Amino acid sequence: MKKLALAAMIGLVSASAFAAQGDILARFRVINVNPDASWSNSGTVAGLNVDAKDAWAPEVDFTYMITNNIGAELILGTTRHEITTNLGSVGKVSVLPPTLTLQYHFMPDATFRPYVGAGINYTRFYNDGLKVGGVTNLSVKKNSWGPALQLGADYAINKNWFVNLDVKKIWIKTDVTADQLGGAKLGELKIDPWVFGIGFGTKF
Repeated sequence: MKKLALAAMIGLVSASAFAAQGDILARFRVINVNPDASWSNSGTVAGLNVDAKDAWAPEVDFTYMITNNIGAELILGTTRHEITTNLGSVGKVSVLPPTLTLQYHFMPDATFRPYVGAGINYTRFYNDGLKVGGVTNLSVKKNSWGPALQLGADYAINKNWFVNLDVKKIWIKTDVTADQLGGAKLGELKIDPWVFGIGFGTKF
């Protein structure tokens, strides 16, 4: 029985991909970006119901371990979303939202390693083809800055590979203008997505 318990303990230790100061953790995820969209009546159009459809995409991120418990993560990925209103679909827009978070890893030497993070998001809007009624061309402000929060965990498969689950809340907004109205501001579109991710990772 003692030998069996010792073997189990050795197996548990060998399964831990120890995250230590100076390590770089690379993760490869599939993410679902689920917008919590709303329309701010700060322009000329009030009472408009706006929504942005969710989207799936691959994503890669890198975490540099500043200490054994503190890491800095940069995520890279892009998604394309259909924008709808109570007047119907107005088209699609692509977003590139690199996000930098500072993380705290609670148990970096364990097999199950939860972490929390907070940071800043920069979003670049591109390839937008938005129209109302198929006639009025809409434009969006290309850049957005906002906060980001994060909760996740790594689970070690062996000393080099681990499975990852991750959830982020990101605040994203952009001004919407009408080209045919001399660039008049119609309002502010808030996307504010939840980002759910699952994948695997390694360290080097």
